This record gives sequence, structure tokens and C-alpha cells, in this order.
Amino acid sequence: MKPALKLGVSQQLSLTPQLRQAIRLLQLSAAELEIEIREALESNPLLEQDESGEDGDTEALPPEAAPADERASAADGDAGDDAPHGDDLPEWSEDTGEFSFDRPRGSGSGTDAEGDSLEARTAAPQSLADYLQWQLNLTPLSARDRAIAEALIESLDEDGYLRDPLEAIRAALDPSVHASIEEIEAVRHRLQRFDPPGVASRDLRECLLVQIGQLDPGTPHLELARDLADRHLELLAREQQRLAGRLGVSAEDFAGATALLRGLNPRPGNAVGEAITEYVVPDAYAAKHDGRWRVRLNPSCTPSLAVNRDYERMAAASRGSDGSYLKGRLQEARWLIRSLAQRGDTLLKVASCIVRQQSAFLDYGPEAMRPLTLREVADEIGVHESTVSRITTRKYLHTPRGTYEFKHFFSVGLATSEGGEASATAIRAMIRKLVEEESATRPMSDAAIAVELNRRGIAVARRTVAKYREAMNIPASSDRCRLG
Repeated sequence: MKPALKLGVSQQLSLTPQLRQAIRLLQLSAAELEIEIREALESNPLLEQDESGEDGDTEALPPEAAPADERASAADGDAGDDAPHGDDLPEWSEDTGEFSFDRPRGSGSGTDAEGDSLEARTAAPQSLADYLQWQLNLTPLSARDRAIAEALIESLDEDGYLRDPLEAIRAALDPSVHASIEEIEAVRHRLQRFDPPGVASRDLRECLLVQIGQLDPGTPHLELARDLADRHLELLAREQQRLAGRLGVSAEDFAGATALLRGLNPRPGNAVGEAITEYVVPDAYAAKHDGRWRVRLNPSCTPSLAVNRDYERMAAASRGSDGSYLKGRLQEARWLIRSLAQRGDTLLKVASCIVRQQSAFLDYGPEAMRPLTLREVADEIGVHESTVSRITTRKYLHTPRGTYEFKHFFSVGLATSEGGEASATAIRAMIRKLVEEESATRPMSDAAIAVELNRRGIAVARRTVAKYREAMNIPASSDRCRLG
């Protein structure tokens, strides 16, 4: 083999800066897009907010796009008529022929009605360690015990348990503090009585017993609950009926004791330092008018930008380095405006396609959700599948049934006895409904649920039912069994 030069012609896709920008904007959430626009306005003098621009377009969906699903209708009854209506849904105006927004539209600047920053009005979350340290500062302790308590607090996990051995706690203490294991244990017991009760416990048994010890002595079924927590936790989780007979207690007393235990907190640390609730901003709205579903983009999520005409004229007339700078900024501004328009157009098309495909879900509920894939939407609106994947990530659709991420409407399908398909979302809804309607004393096993679904025409195996049940955090039938 000898090195040689060879000429050839080939085709390949080149990701231009414009294409890279368009792809990046597609996958930005509403909050990230707001930051991106703000930075662009601050850095590019040729960009400005277009106050005269109209809001997003409206697409009307034909009435026949909402097929009547007989199975879903029979299961849900008149759920479509009784579906909850969000207070912040835009209202359809007969005069203008479009949606109207009663609330201030704003640009999502992060301020409330009084103009205060939401960040300034939202307190930082307090951690479990901070909360316990605050209580420790109010507790009269010696300097020695306070140092031990601080070392214990620092060793707690997020659930509030002390997993480290006491020898490790002693080793972590300042060398000037010579504490015995008994002294550390005594301080730990004192911490367990802090709020939330049960922190610094070694295991679930100890945690529950501490909480039971702080209940009023006259609480019904208290002693039986204490005995169950102290000696029978493992058996309680597996064989409740056998345990009741073994202890020789009535079904009523046993049910009262287990209800008391269920009212305790097995993870006391989770009661403190919870993350701040994050509120999502819908990117699009879906509302029904005269039997037709209509989709509208949220004006605050579709910012309208324009090129400053004065700077544009300066760019055309300038020469040299100033002219090059202005022309470069002008090109960047035009690219951004074009990319934003393309993003909004794609977002509206995808939202409209989803509403058209899942109109039965909007009318009847989760059991009417049909199978839908990214490829189906991509083929219908004429874009690549990856584009649909990007535009459905962290984008939200507000409907009369609630606000859902776009990806919520996509689901794989399972075969039915009639030759059609049922979505995994619909099957999960059916499983949940069967569990809600089951007998408390004779809950349905996964096999029984699979048999019932097959009887209704849904070909599903027991292991599939178990997988969906676990995904919905529904306990197994043995754990759902209740006496009396």
C-alpha cells in the first residue's frame, strides 16, 4: 500500500450555526427560553421586544377528530361532562374568534402582582440539620454534650436515621472531647425526642417506638401498636391475618392498632427540608368550544422579537469595523427571530397533533388514552422524529383535565382481542381502578387483575400487571389486605 491522493464527491449534513441554534432552542423549557431571550436582548443592541406582534396562532380541530371510544365511555360514564376546568384556562371569545387571557400576560419576568421578585419572596428550604441545630441551640446542654449532639446531627442521613456506628461518631469528635459510647448513646436518646420525633434512630422499630412513646397514654389501641412495632414488624408486613389470630386479638383491635402505626412517620427526616415546589408554565392550552378542540400557544412562552430599525439602517450605512460588528449582530438577530418562529410553529403543530390524537383522553379520561409514538407525530407534521423528541421535552399542555408534559401523551400499545391496541397509560388506569374497587379484605392478586383485563379484551400477562403496579407505587395484594 502506498499513500496517494484521491479526489471524490460526497454528501454530508453540515450543522451550520443557524441549525445548531434552532436545535438548541427546540429543547429549551419555557424558563430556559426566557433566560435565553433576556441574555440575547442584553447582548445584542439590534434586538428588541416586538410590542406590536400578535400572539400565537390558533388551530381548530374538526369534531370528527374526537372518536367516541365505546369502551372508555362505558368505563368512565359522563366523565367528559364532569371534567374539571382549570381556572387559568383561556376563554374563547366569539367576537374576536380566538382565546382571551384574563390574567396579566407579562413576559414571565418572575414577579408577582405586587412587582416583587418571586425569588425574594420565597424562603430558602431549611435542611434537617439546620432545624435540629436550631432546637439544639435552645436546649440547655453542657459543652461536651453539645459537641456530641452536633456530631450526631451531622451523621444523619436524609431520612433522619443514624446509620454510622457509635464508634465512628466518637472518632469524629474533637480530640479534646473524650466521650464514652454510653455518653454518646445518652445524647442520641435525647435527640430522638427532638422534632420530628424519631430522628437519630437506628432502625424502623426504634423510630416507631419513639413516636408511640410521645402519644397520649389514653390513645386507643396504643399498647397493641407498641407490641406490634416492638416484636412483630416483619410478620406484620407479610401475614396480618395469621398475626391477629396468633396474638389472640379481635379484628377490630388489630385494625385499630395497624391504623395507628400507619399514621406514624417511618422517615422523620423527610418532614423537614423538603424541596420547594416547582410550578410549571404551560407552553400551550387546549380547550373545547362547540365540540371542537382548539390549541393555543401561551403568549408568555412565545416571545416576539424584532430588529431595531434604527440600528438596522446604521448597519447598512456603516463601513469598517463598526459596520462589520453591526452587520454581524444583525445577522445573529435575524437568525434568532427565525429560529424562535420555527420553534413556535413546531410547538403548535406538535401540540395540535397530540390533542387531535388524544382527544378521547381529554373527553373521557386516562382509560381512553390511545397508543402514540414519536414517529406517528413526526410523520403527520412532516419533521424528523428527533425534532419531536426535543420539542416534547419539558413542554407542558394545559387541558381541562390538568397540566401534562407533552411526553405524557405518548405510550406504547398492547394488543386487544378485537385486533386493536390499548395504550400502557390506559392499562395502568384500569389497574388502578380495579384496585380502588376491590374488597379491602380480599384484594386482587396480579394474576386476578390480569384475568380481569383479559376478560375485557386486553391481552396482558401477570408480570406486566406487576410491573405497572409497582411503577404506580401500588403495594402487593398481601400488603393491601385489611381486616374487618
